Amino acid sequence: MTASSTRRSTATHNRLAAVGAIAVAGALLLTGCGDQTKDKGKDSGNASTSSAPLADKLPQAIRDKGVVKVGSDIAYAPVEFKDSSGKTVGIDPDLAAAMGKQLGVKFEFQNATFDTLIGGLASKRYDIAMSAMTDTKDRQEGVDSDTGKKVGAGVDFVDYFTAGVSLYTNKGDDQGIKTWDDLCGKTMAVQRNTFSHDLAKEQAAKCKKDGKGALKIEDFATNPEAETRMRSKGANVVSADFPIAAYSVKNAGGGKYFEIVGDQVEAGPYGIAVAKDNTQLRDALQAAVQAVIDSGEYKQIVEKWGVADGAITEAKINGGS
Repeated sequence: MTASSTRRSTATHNRLAAVGAIAVAGALLLTGCGDQTKDKGKDSGNASTSSAPLADKLPQAIRDKGVVKVGSDIAYAPVEFKDSSGKTVGIDPDLAAAMGKQLGVKFEFQNATFDTLIGGLASKRYDIAMSAMTDTKDRQEGVDSDTGKKVGAGVDFVDYFTAGVSLYTNKGDDQGIKTWDDLCGKTMAVQRNTFSHDLAKEQAAKCKKDGKGALKIEDFATNPEAETRMRSKGANVVSADFPIAAYSVKNAGGGKYFEIVGDQVEAGPYGIAVAKDNTQLRDALQAAVQAVIDSGEYKQIVEKWGVADGAITEAKINGGS
């Protein structure tokens, strides 16, 4: 609508009437354009979800925001880490981007230490936690793995990958370590509150029970800190999930720093953690992971990062034990 379109074409009107008509038209123009801009913005906000095949499965609040907030320890290559430009990359970000196309939303990764992620879900700092987190019964039930006592509400998991745990040492200095029983009398560096940390504590108890040398455990906030401790000879060995260990062995120091010793153990599923009361989001994520698997994009992602051995074919809920 324009001011000229409201003017009457008759030349006999006086100037006062013409001015009045122009003023009214101008007011209508401003009002009309303002409404149209508002409506257009509203439509564009829904554009991404409107064409996404699984958008209607998401909670409405997340659809409205267009964002899933992801808590993650972004120092665990190749699962999630910062590249040389500072961008968050890895298996999890790639999978999240693929899921985002299915759901019509963006997954925004927010960095935190691993041991704070489940607490961040409880306080609603994040919508999900996606950080190479092993799906275990203790985490599902909110139980402390050391004491067996209830410490929280627990979480649900959408499983998306399988990984075992590996041991690795400084290259050329394996100190005769081939199995976990060889760790008695040694010092292990490990990331705090990970599945590797749990296994290390179990092995330390076994060494004590068997009357062998004590396994000393030094835990750190991040895996790179554990590796640095070993590089400085402060620890004999590091334990981490196999994809992380393999990536470090291949890339750290151009492949000159570390070597894997023995076989991986205790293979279990990685899961996307969701608060127990957020079942709609959990089910939407399950559908999205399955859709990415079925489309073939999942296969491309795991092959890109050299972890095809951990691929799954079915996205389960709480498949860990």
